Amino acid sequence: MILIKSIRLGVLLFGLFVINNFVSEGSIPLDTTFTLQRALNTIKGNYPNAKIVPSIVPSNVRAEFNLVYTTLKNTPYGDRDLQLDIFRPKKEGKFPALIMIHGGGWRSGNKIMEHPMAELVAAKGYVTIPVEYRLSLEAKYPNAVFDIKAAIRWIKANADKYSVDTTRIAIEGNSAGGQLAALVGMTNGIAKFEGAEGITAGTSNVQAVVDIDGVLDFLAPGSLNLVRKPDSERHNIEGSPHTFWLFDPWFEPTVSYMVSYLNRVFYKPNH
Repeated sequence: MILIKSIRLGVLLFGLFVINNFVSEGSIPLDTTFTLQRALNTIKGNYPNAKIVPSIVPSNVRAEFNLVYTTLKNTPYGDRDLQLDIFRPKKEGKFPALIMIHGGGWRSGNKIMEHPMAELVAAKGYVTIPVEYRLSLEAKYPNAVFDIKAAIRWIKANADKYSVDTTRIAIEGNSAGGQLAALVGMTNGIAKFEGAEGITAGTSNVQAVVDIDGVLDFLAPGSLNLVRKPDSERHNIEGSPHTFWLFDPWFEPTVSYMVSYLNRVFYKPNH
């Protein structure tokens, strides 16, 4: 597992993004308060050089959008499609996969916010998969976990089609998404966290977790400083806001730490 944390200058509360401002999209309650532009506006006073990272699909990457990984029947909002996006190398072969979970206080944000990172990591030899999951205004815990695990099982069932090596799957998340990614990884093999959505054959087990500034222990943040196993890493992004992974100049160092860790875990001599 790798943990990438921000070291903040000044005061920035993530709670600023989690306010009671939501709209209804197709009758599904949707909180619109956490967007790239709003996040940038929040930090601009302390970080005037911060810039949104553009979404550009590299020439060596194939992208597919809004693939339905499960349809939930008879929800309060009718039949509910959950979708994911896939970015993968154009060259032939099987590649490690990175499931990507956006942040937003468990109630806002969307998978599009993961696209710039997904595009860059895919260009370095990974199949990257930003996942939509139900937010807390629509469905309470543990439904987000069930959704994400259903997405992982769908990816494994469709591995040949999308060039995925099912023995090398990692999950990444940032902020609230980091907490969810860590929870998904730590519940490998625990049946009660699998849920019964979508494809139920097989498991949602992953082999690595990347937690970008996500809470790991709500009661004891100091536990993050414990001695870690040799296959774990922790990195600090100095002088950054909480949402550092979304913006230059912190975006590329974050990706560099993450890819270096994944390469160490997945690109071993036998691969």
